[in-house]
Amino acid sequence: MIRRFGEAAQAGRRYVLRPGAYAMIARGGSLLLTHQAEPLPEIQLPGGGIDPGESPLAALHREVFEETGWRIAPLRRLGAFRRFTYMPEYDIWAEKLCHIYLARPVRPLGAPSEPGHSALWMTAEEAAHRLGNSGDRHFVQRQLGWVR
Repeated sequence: MIRRFGEAAQAGRRYVLRPGAYAMIARGGSLLLTHQAEPLPEIQLPGGGIDPGESPLAALHREVFEETGWRIAPLRRLGAFRRFTYMPEYDIWAEKLCHIYLARPVRPLGAPSEPGHSALWMTAEEAAHRLGNSGDRHFVQRQLGWVR
């Protein structure tokens, strides 16, 4: 069973399954994160949707590069969580199935190409409190040994 974070699914509402791959990119005691300005300002683990026919790791590399401008080296899959949310950019209600990977940064290749995104470094301790969704926060807190 995959753990759910955030609100429960609303009875009678149709949700579109949206699998995605996200990275906890660690260097020393800091994490490479993305700040998404729209639709609401939010700090996130970089990553996003897995396109049809795309592997999770290919999606991870593509999304991290688009949102941060960095190339990464995935180290291992940490787990997954689900969350039910409205995605205004697609005008859909989604059941997001978020696969979380631990990765290391390799090199920056430029600015993020995803509109409204900017890359930022933050201590893991600060990220554990400031990430915009509870699933992301849980995985950072678990890596820090704060939760199981």
